Amino acid sequence: MDGSWTAAMMRRIHERVVGSSRTAAVSSTSDIWLLGVCYKFSEEQKDELESSTFAFEQDFSSRILMTYRKGFDGIEGGDAKCFTSDVNWGCMIRSSQMLVAQALLFHRLGRAWRRSVDKSCRLDQEYIDILLQFGDSEASTFSVHNLIQAGKAYNLAAGSWVGPYAMCRSWETLVCKHREAEAAAAQDLDDQPLPMAVYIVSGDENGERGGAPVVCIEDASRHCLEFSRGRVDWTPILLLVPLVLGLEELNPRYIPSLRGTFTFPQSVGIMGGKPGVSTYIIGVQDENAIYLDPHQVQPVVNLRRDELEVVDCDATSSYHCDVIRHIPLDSIDPSLAIGFYCRDRDDFDDFCFRASKLAEESNGAPLFTVTAETHNLPKPVSHSDDVLGDSGGVQNNEDAADEDGNAHEEDDWQFL
Repeated sequence: MDGSWTAAMMRRIHERVVGSSRTAAVSSTSDIWLLGVCYKFSEEQKDELESSTFAFEQDFSSRILMTYRKGFDGIEGGDAKCFTSDVNWGCMIRSSQMLVAQALLFHRLGRAWRRSVDKSCRLDQEYIDILLQFGDSEASTFSVHNLIQAGKAYNLAAGSWVGPYAMCRSWETLVCKHREAEAAAAQDLDDQPLPMAVYIVSGDENGERGGAPVVCIEDASRHCLEFSRGRVDWTPILLLVPLVLGLEELNPRYIPSLRGTFTFPQSVGIMGGKPGVSTYIIGVQDENAIYLDPHQVQPVVNLRRDELEVVDCDATSSYHCDVIRHIPLDSIDPSLAIGFYCRDRDDFDDFCFRASKLAEESNGAPLFTVTAETHNLPKPVSHSDDVLGDSGGVQNNEDAADEDGNAHEEDDWQFL
């Protein structure tokens, strides 16, 4: 093997996957797990090395990115202030939008779907329809506007920051609201904005603070039955697992299990990041988490639904990113939420098998457990005085962005 070629390729991987400024942080030959898909980087065969690098680049840049936007219709916040941008307070909302968008993408187009970079190709209409649901106006089902309205009971408000547990419950409220309207119209299950049951996996008492959350198979089945209004026994299901894995810092006992969740084919990532700075974590390599950053400020994009208009790659470019960022797993805020999407009952059974095995190998520190018995789910409650990061209030964001800048500049690198 040509030694100079190998060295050049390894440097290229370092720059793309590790970051040229932190080449000692991660080994470029270690496997990368990205939402259930493993990418191997071997020094032995240069053809495999090059193909793995290309495949990883395509996969990463196909994930849907949601960022701060400016110039949207005003949202009334505290002190009667009107917000036309979510800069410095909307990162948790954007992180949650990314997670749900990936679940929709996997449901509609499959995990193997990749975004075309050929500007002459017409984009998948299913893909465009997904982006339209996350537009920045009340007309878009899953907009910042509608999430804030749905999350009022959890202190979700324009200009204030909210934690992962309250964010999960806000999604639950918003989805339920739309389903009631759709049921009255007798809409087919797969035609709904979110064509899957939503199951917030909580602990035994008081939501996320009652011990390790419990995935109950009977409860999942009940959610599916309720979603279908008794028409079918099982439907696609999105599981959201809010967790607090430490007090001020992430307990290192949980890191192996967190890393392990990205090997699940059902993984749709994690809402989490540094304290007060939410990101969307989509992969791991060694002791580092790979994430999409919502803190870039971009103008509102209007993707019109017009059969005569071809929406091209340029129009959707702000929903994707080829800049990879990473943070050490042990620096992640202990308050986070993990997502899993199960397409059918077999997929859910596979998830339960993997989750049980992960819990067994956790050395007494499981992220969550699985049981077949009925689990009494707690009623959603407002955490207005929650010391675990779910209270309303102005976000303490040391990396705050202005309306024309980005919040993070470290740990970035650009694909060549």
